[in-house]
Amino acid sequence: MTSRRAFLTTLGLAGVAVPLLAHHGTGMYDMSHPVTVTGVVKRFEWTNPHAFIYMDVKDEKGNTVEWAVEMMALNHLKSYGWSRNTVQPGDVISCTGGSAKNGAPTMLSSIIKLADGREIKS
Repeated sequence: MTSRRAFLTTLGLAGVAVPLLAHHGTGMYDMSHPVTVTGVVKRFEWTNPHAFIYMDVKDEKGNTVEWAVEMMALNHLKSYGWSRNTVQPGDVISCTGGSAKNGAPTMLSSIIKLADGREIKS
């Protein structure tokens, strides 16, 4: 019975640890060459583990491209002054950060210039 209990305990702990390993780092983003994109907010997801802003950005040909802008965890954002109402659909903002190394229209943002002109860490 003791070995069965030990096995079940180990299995339970492994089930808790595996999701922690799934969390990604910043390796998929080129943080050494920051880029800035400006566009119109489509939606703002105030969710854990990271908040996201989805925005329409015009590319160099004038086509609209949806960018996914990943931000920090909510507790960090709150300490920088963010709330779930900081950006709204229709706001024109600029996001600066590391874009995806694979060329996808996504980035890990470090600074966002809000519609009212304020710059805030993200």
